[in-house]
Amino acid sequence: MLAKLSTRPAAVRRCAATGATALALVGAGLPAAASDGTGPDLTRFYRQKVTWSKCNGEEMPKDLQCGKVTVPLDYDRPTSGTLDLALDRYRSTGKKRGSVLLNFGGPGAAGVSELAAGGEDFMGLTNNYDVVSFDPRGVGRSSPVSCGDGTSGASSAAGGSTETSDPRALLTQLKKAADECAKHSGPVLPHIGTVNSARDMDVIRAALGDKKLNYLGFSYGTRLGAVYAAQFPKKVGRLVLDGVDTLTEPMSEQGVVGAAGQQTALDDFVDWCAQDIACPFGQDAREAREQVVHLIHSLDEDPVPTDFGQDFTGQDLVGAISQALYSKQLWPSLERAIAELVEDGDTRGVMGFATGGAGLPLRQHRNGGLVDENDVPLDNLPAALMAINCADDPDRPSAGRIVGELGKLRAEYEQASPVFGRFRLTELLMCYGRPKGTDYIRKDVRDVHTPKMLLVGTRGDPATPYRWTVETAERLGSSAVVLDNRGDGHTGYASSKCVHGKVDTFLLYGTLPPTGSSCGPDEEDQ
Repeated sequence: MLAKLSTRPAAVRRCAATGATALALVGAGLPAAASDGTGPDLTRFYRQKVTWSKCNGEEMPKDLQCGKVTVPLDYDRPTSGTLDLALDRYRSTGKKRGSVLLNFGGPGAAGVSELAAGGEDFMGLTNNYDVVSFDPRGVGRSSPVSCGDGTSGASSAAGGSTETSDPRALLTQLKKAADECAKHSGPVLPHIGTVNSARDMDVIRAALGDKKLNYLGFSYGTRLGAVYAAQFPKKVGRLVLDGVDTLTEPMSEQGVVGAAGQQTALDDFVDWCAQDIACPFGQDAREAREQVVHLIHSLDEDPVPTDFGQDFTGQDLVGAISQALYSKQLWPSLERAIAELVEDGDTRGVMGFATGGAGLPLRQHRNGGLVDENDVPLDNLPAALMAINCADDPDRPSAGRIVGELGKLRAEYEQASPVFGRFRLTELLMCYGRPKGTDYIRKDVRDVHTPKMLLVGTRGDPATPYRWTVETAERLGSSAVVLDNRGDGHTGYASSKCVHGKVDTFLLYGTLPPTGSSCGPDEEDQ
């Protein structure tokens, strides 16, 4: 699953991968209740309350409050250690009926900074709710994972791993990258993944004082919401999934689908760019597509330095482009950023997309307490994305398959996209050698017995194809109601006034759109 982040309002940013690497493990067991006698006693976690205070940081909105919730590092052994999850909220301005929890996707999107940057998109919900977001474990300020300072691990593996002519040398590179991720991530890494993050959300729900979880999840956040519904069906309140992720397709299939979807979006961007005299690729759309590929290859061969002391490669540019393609509103910014890179060697604009605006590289990892915003590792987004995706997928590319089929795999991905194919294949290969991920999502997240939930699928979504919405709705069962958004872009809440209105109406008043409802492009809510 890809995510997208940038400088746009939070709801427009749902996530895409940048770089690719991280170690992942996760337990697949079903959640134990706080004190039901069927598992470890979690009472002390469920009895905590959030203490809210002014958020630290120069750019934090004055009316935004921050807090934390403590969760067990290992739910099977809650006395073995804890970690703090960073939260923020906008308080209800009307008659409060509880909280609505947001997840902006990724995996790897830091909810605290996302809500701070784009809270205006959710002000309508404050009529009845505290609007709350959080940094999941391993993300942002919540014990962030990392694969190093950019000179090894993620960057080196993503930049060259799939191009080597010696598959056995590739296996050595992948193992080295995994070791770097483990070295820089600390004890949270074996306990990262959606199964544990969903359990964290239930602790957050209780700490907020809510009997039921009201939830709005985007992109990967829909996977997280679906897992929560399977684990805690009796705790589900009003739940919305926008830009619905697959629950069944393995990473290998997701990678090919994602590469093809991103290539289509890139072609559309290039067609648009070529109509502008300032387009860095020229005014001939066909030649411009070739120029994109040439630029990426040249940067892989001869990276340019950045202000952070690391090199910016062609694969880093692919990550930056993938971030910006999720919304047409980002295209002018992407055009300017690439022009600055091509004309002046200035990487600041593209780095803003590639890193999701994260802070300086983390030189010394901190564990347990919250991390200061300036100590979030520069590579936290890609490192967390890979750690979580690997943890959520039980399949692993074996050494035999890599050695025997690397050429075939490369051709399949390159055929899907000459730009994104190599990038997405690297994501798949980075799970090599990691402990097997959970099969809980693929096997057990189905036929949930919850109140009705709303699933939004966008026809022109380049990251989460509409068919995934339909397939996931069928898998979840009769609880799922689908809203067909006949527009473009990744997710519908920020780009469609019709979708925005119907989602808010459901969350605020419990009124679902009728089965078979749709929103046309630029259609107002009726």
